[in-house]
Amino acid sequence: MQPFIPATFNLALNWTADLLFPVLLKAVQNINEVVITDEDKAMLRSLKKDRLLFFTNHPTTAEPPISYHIANLMGTRFKFMASRQVFEWNGGMVGKVISGIGAFSVIAGIPDRDSLKAARSALAAKEGKLVLFPEGEPTSGENDNLMPFQPGLAQLGFWGYEDAKKLDPNADVTILPGFMKYIIDATEREIRNDLEESIRKLEKHYSIDPGRKNMLRRFLTVGRYMMEEAEREYGIKDGDKHDFDYRVGRIRHAILDNCADKFQIKGYKRDDDAIHKLRHLFAVMEMVMIKYPDDTLPKLTNQEMEWFKRECVKAFDFIAIKGDYLASNPTPERFYEWLTRYESYVFGKIPRALGGEAAHLPRKAYITFKKPFHLSEYYGEYKTKKRAAIDAMMARLRVDLQELLDASMYLSRPIVKPFDTESLV
Repeated sequence: MQPFIPATFNLALNWTADLLFPVLLKAVQNINEVVITDEDKAMLRSLKKDRLLFFTNHPTTAEPPISYHIANLMGTRFKFMASRQVFEWNGGMVGKVISGIGAFSVIAGIPDRDSLKAARSALAAKEGKLVLFPEGEPTSGENDNLMPFQPGLAQLGFWGYEDAKKLDPNADVTILPGFMKYIIDATEREIRNDLEESIRKLEKHYSIDPGRKNMLRRFLTVGRYMMEEAEREYGIKDGDKHDFDYRVGRIRHAILDNCADKFQIKGYKRDDDAIHKLRHLFAVMEMVMIKYPDDTLPKLTNQEMEWFKRECVKAFDFIAIKGDYLASNPTPERFYEWLTRYESYVFGKIPRALGGEAAHLPRKAYITFKKPFHLSEYYGEYKTKKRAAIDAMMARLRVDLQELLDASMYLSRPIVKPFDTESLV
């Protein structure tokens, strides 16, 4: 497989995507509507001629197609940086489509020169526009949390800015922070009925009698059984001496460390946090999959690769399961985030965040933006203190996205009284 997949521009494909966008978004992501205020639509149109970096959260696989729609509202086209392995989904068909509408590949964990060159070129071009997801891959699946940002993306922005200034001394790059919030588009009865049916299947798998427990306690009970099963599988002892989140944390680290040990993964840091460990393993997996020329990579059979993938997905499942996250705000959206993890671990369903099944029920996507700012605001400091300028820009970006996240919380309401768990775990 070729390591780098460039972006192309297929006019017919873009026109088809423009025309069928609502239908495709519904079919692939089960999203009924993208909600953007008229004021923000006017703001987007005002940026049509800017060189632009659009940053947004990235909890699912829905953000790239919605970003494509945002470009349409601007009256322009975006370029996208997409994980190399995504281009192989569905036998390579996904790659052909996303390449044709402006996506180019990037291999995480290495200095992917072809990808960096494409990103810089996209940003330096007149009216050039690039979408970057600062949380990177894999997606978190949590709409109410932000994962650690990857600071290298800010460096990429400054490189593109310098390239642009070589072409036009007055060039600048506009930074547009955005946030995407997904809300279940169904009645409370429909939501409760679907959750009831789904949790019952999981309870049947574990032979759990739900008794008169409410939905929150039932979900946490299934989580406890799943956790105990994983502790047995990975030889983790004395689990009952610790709380829920600590036990889940031990499991995800055990899964990740076991993968690294089994295949003697180079550069793996056992004392790192789980997100960084998972990113490292996904990067290794991606490079092995495309047969990237690197003698330090493990040589895996197809069977070993499938086992590796499944184990990383298990770790991914446990990374998102935190007791307080659900108990503190048991909204329909958070229940479904957990349900996705449960069905992945127990039934082997591939999460939509990794290219698998779409959401159970329809959703609406609410898009909000912070006031755009310019990279030139940080360039003076960048010329003398690169790291300080990069850190300052990324800190501002994170504050902006966190404020948008916080402001979106009102869109969803709990369907169970928060913390109504009694002495369950």
